Amino acid sequence: MTISMSRDPIWMHVVAVFAFLIALSPNVALMAQGLDSKKAIDAIIGSQVQEEQAQAEVDADRIIAAIENSAATSSEVRKTSELEKVEIVYLPDVVKKGLPPKIDAKLKEHEKDVGNLRKDLEGNAMLYHAINSHAVLMRDVLAVEFNGQKSVIIYAAAAKPAK
Repeated sequence: MTISMSRDPIWMHVVAVFAFLIALSPNVALMAQGLDSKKAIDAIIGSQVQEEQAQAEVDADRIIAAIENSAATSSEVRKTSELEKVEIVYLPDVVKKGLPPKIDAKLKEHEKDVGNLRKDLEGNAMLYHAINSHAVLMRDVLAVEFNGQKSVIIYAAAAKPAK
């Protein structure tokens, strides 16, 4: 006995019921482990995240060099899938006093490259979650500097969050 799908209406009902059950099933993304868990964050990031505070005026030359290198860094961010160390350098003086004029001028000069860098950071799950899990907004990322092949420094115009 052969069953023809085009002539047997039971198959259409089976397919319809199956589609209905799939539509009612919970969203798989909603069942995923959230980023509130330290274990989940460590698994996604897969590398050590360190926090540091610095003064923008003191590190201005280094920040400016990183801003000038944003186009190349953006390419590196897209290629990065594994890091041993992520360092977030908070610049709380920028929050209180604003950007130092020479850093502000360099950001304006490289606005497009820095914007692309931020988009690429958002597209890199590992780096995005490292930044996001430390309460840094993407708009506050000023520059990124790769410090060796397996290490990155992210400069953020933000204050270190209280824990």
